[in-house]
Amino acid sequence: MTRDERPTRVLQSFPHKIGAARICQTAWYQAAGVAEAGADLLVMPGAVQQELPAGIEVRPTLARGRVRIPYKALGAMRAFKLHDRLVAAALPKLAHRIDIVHAWPLGALETLRTARRLGIPTVLERPNAHTRFAYEVVRDECERIDVELPVDHEHAFNEAILGREEAEYALADRLLCPSEFVVDTFLERGHAPEQLVRHIYGYDETQFRPPAEPRPDGDGLTAVFVGVAAVRKGLHFALEAWLRSPASENGTFLIAGEFLPDYEAKLAPLLAHPSVHALGHRNDVPELMRRSDVMVLPSIEEGFGLVCVEAMGSDCVPLVSDACTDVCVHERNSLVHHVGGVDALAGHFTALHRDRRLLARLREACRADAPQVTWTAAGARLLEVYDEVVDGARSASPVAA
Repeated sequence: MTRDERPTRVLQSFPHKIGAARICQTAWYQAAGVAEAGADLLVMPGAVQQELPAGIEVRPTLARGRVRIPYKALGAMRAFKLHDRLVAAALPKLAHRIDIVHAWPLGALETLRTARRLGIPTVLERPNAHTRFAYEVVRDECERIDVELPVDHEHAFNEAILGREEAEYALADRLLCPSEFVVDTFLERGHAPEQLVRHIYGYDETQFRPPAEPRPDGDGLTAVFVGVAAVRKGLHFALEAWLRSPASENGTFLIAGEFLPDYEAKLAPLLAHPSVHALGHRNDVPELMRRSDVMVLPSIEEGFGLVCVEAMGSDCVPLVSDACTDVCVHERNSLVHHVGGVDALAGHFTALHRDRRLLARLREACRADAPQVTWTAAGARLLEVYDEVVDGARSASPVAA
């Protein structure tokens, strides 16, 4: 079959346990979505936590059947590098059946080099902003509020990790950016615009859906924060804004996520307010969103903000910083403030506390916009990106010319 007659053949290389939490869940949904869109997909994860849908070929690198190489015993970085070497070693034998390689950070260096040598175009996932930018803004905010990150925290400055990621950036043909915020952080560090391609993430509409019954209007405003309670996510801004607003007088602020210990100690006076309820890690986030009026995410750095679209799918209006996904449009389906804008966020809490018609209008727009950001929609967009990259590489090759 010719290129135009067959599905695009994709190798996705993911160095973690696909289907586990956080980006591991993102990678799972991404694979399922692009396969649903029509890609011929081979996934090589480190290990499999959740089985992928039928029709997707899966070849784990760090597991055979029930036997896994334990990440903790090996060390995360050694595990990622081993995964990378194994994918790179397998690639020459797979070259005849692969149109494009889609790799993930920290497990991609040798894979990208081998793909380049074989003439296979590559894309590298960028689930967050440029790592140097992320390190710097988190470090600066930690210093401002006097919070110390654990040395092994994912946003603690690590020159070895940064050097490896920047080498991967340079080798990839394209960087997959899920938001304009991410694009901007790469442009600011000298990357060519043509290297940066946009795609999106999504939400699972079978899990995140509107409440069966309308929320009562007589109760106070209910706000929910979802995610790891860390400096990067800006929870301190949200709590300060909440307590400045009359919404805190008869409303409820829920925190669904685990705290970094030093951060929790710093926020103790704010957390002690009777309207604030720290719930810890929760497995019922969809239900929490259905019970809440607004979801607040005042991040200082973000890749896409999955909880934003999950909230939209749950009729829960996002109140977010402008570091979050550009799916959130101010005064259409969300209220957006500048990073660190506590006064503006307090005003947004107050406006929705006082004007339930505004809340209803924003909620209606969430309902209208949410179908554009499901994982099915994200998969269709990702397949378009694959095709654009493959076709561009083919037209630029000497053989094609």
